[in-house]
Amino acid sequence: MKHLKNNRGRLTRRLVQAGALVITLFIGIQFYRFASALAGGAIPAVERPPGVEAFLPISALLGLKYFLFTGIINQVHPSALVIFLIICLTALLFKRGFCSWICPVGLVSDLLARLNGLIFNHRLRVPKWLDRGFSSSKYLILGFFVWTIFLKMPLASVKGFIESPYNILADIKMLGFFTHISPLALGVILILAVLSVVIPHFWCRYLCPYGALLGIIGLVSLGRIRRNPAACTGCGKCERACPSMIAIREKESINSPECSACMGCVSVCPEDKAIGLSLFFGKLPVKQAGVAVTLVALFCIGIGAARFQGHWQNRITNQEYLQLMTPRMGPAGPRGDAVIDPKKLERMRRMMKKRRADVDVP
Repeated sequence: MKHLKNNRGRLTRRLVQAGALVITLFIGIQFYRFASALAGGAIPAVERPPGVEAFLPISALLGLKYFLFTGIINQVHPSALVIFLIICLTALLFKRGFCSWICPVGLVSDLLARLNGLIFNHRLRVPKWLDRGFSSSKYLILGFFVWTIFLKMPLASVKGFIESPYNILADIKMLGFFTHISPLALGVILILAVLSVVIPHFWCRYLCPYGALLGIIGLVSLGRIRRNPAACTGCGKCERACPSMIAIREKESINSPECSACMGCVSVCPEDKAIGLSLFFGKLPVKQAGVAVTLVALFCIGIGAARFQGHWQNRITNQEYLQLMTPRMGPAGPRGDAVIDPKKLERMRRMMKKRRADVDVP
């Protein structure tokens, strides 16, 4: 019975990950059609999917600073900020649960980690001192962005960048990076993939600044993994299953910033009530299904509220997009290297100024 419940728990997480991947692919396909039409000089027949802004973390950080200092949600990439805030909210409940339950990169990392088990007889264990050194890299990358945007960049510069043509076209340029990927970029991605097979979850564990931020927020999370020493036999299966290599048997409450609440340790534990995820200092146990429902609900409610308040779709019209782009179309789609005509740029600036006046933006 215990084994059956554990399998159901693992399946629940895989289903949530698969659902998130399907949504991501749908958004990507729709955005490709949108950008391709613009690159061809035509008004797109499909709507620009706001969810594509989930892949614009820099725009989200800029939007966050502008919101904190002015109380205004920018209308260039509003959904970037909305999604960013929802993701941060998930960390207050389930630590880095977004990484292991929702993020498509997390799913890819899981699959590459499975290859490690198929290729190697034993999982490579990075020495603790070296692992800690590598782990600090993602916090340094996060610190660089926080320092640059929140400490060094004046508010006027933030506002100017948000409304700049470069930022407006950031999602289209991002698409161009993948549709016309350079040999260097492709080589870096392949190296990261190989490293993620040799050292499971290499990117997530050592380089992802998003994961670093969620790890820091997760230190004050209401939910965490807890171990019951009275029921634990010390078999070590939980530690071998932990993708973050946390020393679970040494603790009763796991508050490591590396914990992603994947519940892999819970799934492999052969004892009842020896380990589990709970909220509010252990008072509310949460199963895998509860984590899945809560995470999906947070995104649905957050996005629904943003739609209702008019902070989901941006205010850039298709005509304005066309004015910003000199269309270039290759066989694989938009190049993303739009050339901006100075006259069109000036018209765009006047339009943005008029929009700010219409919405009473100071």
